[in-house]
Amino acid sequence: MSQIDENETVPREEKEVVYEEENPILYEVVDKVAYITLNRPTYHNSQNSQMLYALDDAFYKAVGDDGVKVIVLKGNGKHFSAGHDIGTPGRDFTIGREDRRTMIYNHDNKPGAEKAFIRESEVYLGFCNRWREIPKPTIAQVHGGCIAGGLMLAWVCDLIIASDTAFFQDPVVQMGFPGVEYFAHPYEQNVRMAKEFLLLGERWSADRALSAGMINRVVPID
Repeated sequence: MSQIDENETVPREEKEVVYEEENPILYEVVDKVAYITLNRPTYHNSQNSQMLYALDDAFYKAVGDDGVKVIVLKGNGKHFSAGHDIGTPGRDFTIGREDRRTMIYNHDNKPGAEKAFIRESEVYLGFCNRWREIPKPTIAQVHGGCIAGGLMLAWVCDLIIASDTAFFQDPVVQMGFPGVEYFAHPYEQNVRMAKEFLLLGERWSADRALSAGMINRVVPID
């Protein structure tokens, strides 16, 4: 996750948003399987609004296609996802959208923390809660890093298959702020494992994640 230089004086919301990818989500169907690919490899598939709304569109497309029987979610580049975008040139968190997908109200005219809360309620919690109810089998194909908000994307899937090079981490406690993915941990881990994972912020290998019941299988990267 790229961060803006701490010496930068221009507020984030005044910076021009620059998207490095025209298509932050790739979509193809092969043998009745829809492959949905996170496509911001330059920034390790960190999630901005552009990507998440495109991902929502892709899930809708797969669900609505009677020829699609299974949906696979994966990442382009070295990592599955570095989490939520907290400072790349494409960070578009403050940009309002007319095509809101959940029942949350608009955030454009709200101040400070309320604005952030409303926005995260749509693009992070709202989307992920709805994607958990996708009525077709979903599989997360995880390689490289699956970090913080990246966990939320993998966890919405019915099955998680990880390469032997994959690793999992939620470092936001160490970073000093409450992560949105906190609310997803109870779905995926027992209380003791969730506390250890969050409080220590340690990087878990694929084998460690498998032993904790977080994923289903570990397979060779090749």
